[in-house]
Amino acid sequence: MLYVVTGPPTSGKSSWIQAHAKPTDIVIDLDLITHALSGPGAPQWNQDPVQLRVAHKARFAAMHEAFEVRDQTDVYLIHTMPSRKALARYKRLDARIVTVDPGREIVMQRIDAMRDPDMRRVATRWYSTRPARSHQVMPQSSRAW
Repeated sequence: MLYVVTGPPTSGKSSWIQAHAKPTDIVIDLDLITHALSGPGAPQWNQDPVQLRVAHKARFAAMHEAFEVRDQTDVYLIHTMPSRKALARYKRLDARIVTVDPGREIVMQRIDAMRDPDMRRVATRWYSTRPARSHQVMPQSSRAW
């Protein structure tokens, strides 16, 4: 099964996956890929453009391979803001789309506390472009998941 986990920055997408994925599942998370490809001491949420470029290429390669084996193991893909084209592709792959959204106020507070201020722009764009309730919205509490 392919799970595509969407939501604004700091919404809890990685935490949702940690609560649901098994050790044998495939998890494709751009933040983790970027961190793995960065040198010692790089911040956990690295936004360096050169490193992000390389991480995006690695993510696309991982997606290609993982989609081929989704019938053998669960695949969890974090895609913050998939385009209509990407959503159509995920639909053809019978993906389950999961949206994690604890609410705009909480997201903005988390960004202020934990992330680069530029992530506010990404979160604002996510909230202004998200489809009207076409995805499953997951509450903040892991007990409700």
